[in-house]
Amino acid sequence: MNVLIADDHLLFRDGLRRLLAQFDADMTFFEASTYDEVRALCDGTRPFDLILLDLGMPGWTGFSALGDIHVSLPKALLVVVSGSEKRSDLLAALENGAAGYIPKSSSAKVLLGALQLVLAGGIYLPEQAIRGGDRVDQMQGGYGGGAAGDQTDESAALGNGSGGDQLTPRQRDVLARLRDGKSNKQIAHELGLTEGTVKVHVTAILRHLGVRNRTQAALTAQSL
Repeated sequence: MNVLIADDHLLFRDGLRRLLAQFDADMTFFEASTYDEVRALCDGTRPFDLILLDLGMPGWTGFSALGDIHVSLPKALLVVVSGSEKRSDLLAALENGAAGYIPKSSSAKVLLGALQLVLAGGIYLPEQAIRGGDRVDQMQGGYGGGAAGDQTDESAALGNGSGGDQLTPRQRDVLARLRDGKSNKQIAHELGLTEGTVKVHVTAILRHLGVRNRTQAALTAQSL
């Protein structure tokens, strides 16, 4: 596997490299400390399998930068590893092609478990970010390396593969209401969730089904 670790802190890059080397010895590592270096490495000449990217590196141009990387290397799994624990940042990353969002406050066990899920085709989000609040408080109850099927209904493990049979029960509930044309506010009221939680689920559903908007998701739901 070719892995790009992009972070402006050498110590953190070194720690990630050592950790991932234990996870899989057959990894070739590339490193970048600025966004310009990331763009130079993501020019299409290297078939990266996994990209671990920090937010706010020197030269960072905003979340559209993630989208640019995703377009340049559509087959690469893009995972944000960030000190930011804001739900808005998590959603923006997911909407711009990220397959996972791991706060830097996470333990090594959580980080490896999250990457295991992403490499298996799933989407990783910290559980506390789904349950509510703008801060991911210490990742309690987050995915820690078990199978995706071990997760709870509001789990950080958002499934893998494609198609409705791979959605979590809660995501199927949300998708059924998307099919009926209901708004996030209506869905939140009916399911007893916050609107922010519904938005996280909707974003994951769109990624999961490989569609771009709610209308396409609703049409897909009708055919499932």
